[in-house]
Amino acid sequence: MGRKTLSDDVIPVVAERFKALSEPARLHLLRALMRGERTVNELVETTGFGQANVSKHLQVLHAHGFVRRRKTGLFVHYALADRQVVKLCDTMSSRVGAPESTGVVGDDEPL
Repeated sequence: MGRKTLSDDVIPVVAERFKALSEPARLHLLRALMRGERTVNELVETTGFGQANVSKHLQVLHAHGFVRRRKTGLFVHYALADRQVVKLCDTMSSRVGAPESTGVVGDDEPL
């Protein structure tokens, strides 16, 4: 998939998606889902968050396209929407502790 331009009409959508990821609990849920599909109860157990809290955050992640869900009987199973979610988390994690950019294109990696 090629690079997409950050056009005026895309910027608000991208901002909303980053806003959805600004809640640490949601990042914990994404990390748990990187290990594979999980039910809400399994995510409650893995994260230690309450069921209502987990459900609320999963709803936001689903609405923004970060996770997919499927229902089997009484259980709802969640999984990452695709590998791009992992790639995004890896990219942002690699920026933690990285030297601050000078703002000049090419000062650390070519665009």
